[in-house]
Amino acid sequence: MIDLDVHAHLAPIKESALGALAGVTWDSNQEILRLDGHQVDMKNLFHPDRLIARMDRHNVKRALVSIPPPLYRQNLTSRDALDWARYVNEGMLEIAEVSQGRLGALLYVPLEHPSLLCALLNDFEGMGLEGVALAAGGHPSIVYSSNHYAELWRWLDQRNMFVFLHPGNCCDARLTRYYLNNLVGNPIETGVAAAHLFMAGVPERYSRIRFCLAHAGGIFTSLIGRMERGFDTTRPGVDMTVERPFASAKRLFVDNIAHDAGVLELCGKIYGSDHVLYGSYWPFPMGLIESGG
Repeated sequence: MIDLDVHAHLAPIKESALGALAGVTWDSNQEILRLDGHQVDMKNLFHPDRLIARMDRHNVKRALVSIPPPLYRQNLTSRDALDWARYVNEGMLEIAEVSQGRLGALLYVPLEHPSLLCALLNDFEGMGLEGVALAAGGHPSIVYSSNHYAELWRWLDQRNMFVFLHPGNCCDARLTRYYLNNLVGNPIETGVAAAHLFMAGVPERYSRIRFCLAHAGGIFTSLIGRMERGFDTTRPGVDMTVERPFASAKRLFVDNIAHDAGVLELCGKIYGSDHVLYGSYWPFPMGLIESGG
């Protein structure tokens, strides 16, 4: 029995509410969600019961669910981003409520609008949230070492919150071919976000936050040694007063979506075997889905 899947995605659909949101349409006949000119048509995202059926097949007791990157909508204005975040968070909490304990909601907060973050979380405090999902990149203003996020880290730390970092859309135009925006861009975005957290000393300063990196930590897992060398050789710009990377890595969690036994073994060495958590990446093909689940 697997106690918890920390990396599963769903997209809440409430037709009456979607009609009032700018840039959003729902085709109920074809089950296609259109967002800002792009369409989301992976049907399993819209059916929590299918995720639970998958959990039953693979003996998974519970899953933490978050919205997938196509629903981040990171170019919205502050007002529209707030409306959208409230919609998806209310929807995810409703999904969790009717799941009879099988699903827990990770609420989404749009990091590209720092002024919204704590007020948005305050709106949902005490309503059954089990953690928060944050975009690792996907927008040029998202820099995890920024002082803009100090209030957010304090809020999360005071509540011992589980914080899942998942890459947003890669901003590197060189990666548009060969599906590299996903294959290469996703792990890069996670690695950059984690590197900024470490170099700013965030995991040490806010030690009660349980940060979890998607996709086995992305490129960050293989960069730890190089970053440690930066401290050893006092490279320019490195703050020598913050906790060293190898020590700080033990504070983090990662999921097990590595697609390679050697990388998964490295995760155990870097983060600690008890900090490598099960993730299915439901319902995307780059996850475990059926085989290996």
